[in-house]
Parts: sequence; structure tokens; C-alpha cells
Amino acid sequence: MPVRRWGLRILCSAVALWLAAIVLFAFLPVPFSAVMIDRQMSAWLDGDFSYIAHSDWVAMEEIAPVVPLAVMAAEDQKFPRHWGFDFEAISAALRHNEQHENRIRGASTLSQQMVKNLLLWDGRSWLRKGLEAGLTVAVEMVWTKRRILTVYLNIVEFGPGIFGIEAASQRFFNKPASRLTASEAALLAAVLPNPIRYHANKPSGYVVRRQQWILRQMHQIGGPGFLEINQLY
Repeated sequence: MPVRRWGLRILCSAVALWLAAIVLFAFLPVPFSAVMIDRQMSAWLDGDFSYIAHSDWVAMEEIAPVVPLAVMAAEDQKFPRHWGFDFEAISAALRHNEQHENRIRGASTLSQQMVKNLLLWDGRSWLRKGLEAGLTVAVEMVWTKRRILTVYLNIVEFGPGIFGIEAASQRFFNKPASRLTASEAALLAAVLPNPIRYHANKPSGYVVRRQQWILRQMHQIGGPGFLEINQLY
């Protein structure tokens, strides 16, 4: 009984901290994320003391409009319209995964990805997915879509130790995120499914093909006007 009671207290404390973070980060810059902490601790435990998880917070106004456009074109074209979940994509992913067990397809929206990166840990356990779903609902209720997109772009991983669009822009293109071109934004978006496996500085044939597909999608969903219509920029 005492063990169960302590477990409940720990869970309640964690939920309270998560909810407090959701309220605070609705307005304040995010200094670090759960994924950044996890990557840094893993590197130290492996004896890699040269690894430094780095990010530089920038407001949406300091990011070229083609960047959020490229990310939505690549990862979540229904982002302005859904409430955190794309049920059509989830159904399609379930059907695909039943037929191709060795090639698992995800269906996480940008909101879900942001919640996982900011507050949770990597993994496919039902506990983590359940927490992700609940926290995604909370974020969608408290934050604007513009805020979700801003935080996502500032904490998403683009490569080993490279977190956020400003750090990625400086590392790969030696310029601020405000000056990124459509082609550069599409290239960065192309590595997002697996930034450890795919590299923006040495893009594989797959990454280049995905970059070109993203550029076409950016045009098809409406270009920069898509951001203004949906009050995202």
C-alpha cells in the first residue's frame, strides 16, 4: 500500500509539473527540452564529454516564413485545422503497420511531436503514448497554433547536438534562420523524420528526393500565404 501511495504521489507531482510547464511556456522562451536533456545525459554516460546539446531561441518573426511552411508541408499539412490529432493519418498508419511490421509508420502531428520533445522521453510504450495524448490536449487548449509551431521550431532536433532552427541554420548554412531560402528550409525539413540517420550537410539521395517533394508540397498548400491565412506568421 505505501508503495502504491508513493507511486500515486510521484505521478501527481509529475502531472503538476507538466501542467505548470505548459502554462509557463505559453509565454516564456523554452531554455531546454526533455530530448535535449536525454541526449546530453546519454552522451555523458557513454563518456562523450565533447557532446553539447545546443539551441538558440528565436521568435517567429526571426524565422524565414519558408521554414514553418516547409515543416508543415513535410510533417503535418493539416496542422492549422486539427486539435492535436490527425485521425485519418492514424488509421492509415495502423493499416500500413499491420501489413508491413518491419517498416513502422508514425502518424504524430506537430503538436504531438512538440509535446514529446519538450516534456517526455523517447519510446513506444503505451504509458508514454497515453501521456503524450493527454498533454497534447492540454497544449492545444492553452496555446495558440502559432505558439506550438514556434516552440516546435526552437526545440526540434536537426542533428547531433543541434536543436532548433537557429542552431541548425548557423551550423549548416552559416547564417541566421531569418535568411533561409525555400530550398534550405526544405532540406532541413527533409531530415526531421530521423536527424541522427539523415544529414543536412551530407544529404543522401533519399534526403534530396524528399527535399524536392517538400518544395512541391510547399507550393501546393499555398506558399507563404498559407501562413497568413491561418494566422501562423
